[in-house]
Amino acid sequence: MNRFLILILLFSGLQANKLFAQVVLNADGPGDTYELINSVLAPNYDVVEVPDCGHLDFGRHIEEVMDSFLDKYVFKFYIHKTPDNDRCINFDRQRNEIKTYDKSPANLKAVIGERVVYSWKFKIDSGFQSSSSFTHLHQIKAVGGSEESMPLITLTARKGSPDKLEIRYAEHLSQTTIHQVTLEPFKGNWVEVEEIISFAEQGKYSVNIHRLSDSLNLLTYNNDNIRMWKTDASFQRPKWGIYRSLNDSSSLRDEAVYFSDFLVEELDITSSKDIRAGFLKLDIYPNPASDYLSFRQEIVSDATEIRIFDQTGRVVLSQPYHGNSQVNISHLEKGIYFVKLLSPQKSVLAGARLVKW
Repeated sequence: MNRFLILILLFSGLQANKLFAQVVLNADGPGDTYELINSVLAPNYDVVEVPDCGHLDFGRHIEEVMDSFLDKYVFKFYIHKTPDNDRCINFDRQRNEIKTYDKSPANLKAVIGERVVYSWKFKIDSGFQSSSSFTHLHQIKAVGGSEESMPLITLTARKGSPDKLEIRYAEHLSQTTIHQVTLEPFKGNWVEVEEIISFAEQGKYSVNIHRLSDSLNLLTYNNDNIRMWKTDASFQRPKWGIYRSLNDSSSLRDEAVYFSDFLVEELDITSSKDIRAGFLKLDIYPNPASDYLSFRQEIVSDATEIRIFDQTGRVVLSQPYHGNSQVNISHLEKGIYFVKLLSPQKSVLAGARLVKW
């Protein structure tokens, strides 16, 4: 066995439970904050949506500051009651958010059939004031399709008696609150969020938020049968920050929201959890392969497309699927890939890891 194959098989074994590496964004110290965020979420592009243009004398509205509780640098998102707006485009709202979008790496854009973990930490001030309209802290939004204007999932704070933290959901273009808790236990405290989404017409959504100081669970919601897709969307993407309405400006004040430990992870669909969720593990041969691969049996009769992804999530091969027919992979570079079979609706039916040598 040649040296390259030994190394690649060793690497394959170490990565047995994860196909795509976790994408992590953490503050690393003062200065070049926008550049740091862009380098992770969309290298060489711009994912920062800030109100700097209307408030140039303040400077950048996201900075990195030392936090005594976490004992490390964190991101501080500023928003001012005046004169901040939404990028000098909309003046009835204020936006200071980061996102992924079409220029981001493929493994930061969720496509139908994928299961994705989003996790992060955040802290709002002890005197935090919410709008009675909306004060969004996180969104899952579609890119493309007729429903992209309405977020799929929104985590928003809302003024009330008492103030609430709400999960808002929009199956199509109409949004409703599917879960809410009192906001007070969040104020002045670092909390950690874990959100797991199976993106599909019949998808799954779960979110858990616990307080870091005492591990108290503040919010839990789970739905194993919920539409987690938008009609004709190209992909879904996350947003974080503070995005609030000015329709109730008398309720607002200058705010700073702190964020840390952003993580996006596409789960390997060949893991035991995803097999239980209904995905099948492909039996492909030879594996490792150099020129061609085949399927030992046609186990997915309704699959119509085969896609092969590299470790960054980039599609390197896409062609119709015809059961036991061979697939030419001679043009691929040596390395580890992932093979997926897709239905006519582009949902993932089965998958397997492939070593190319």
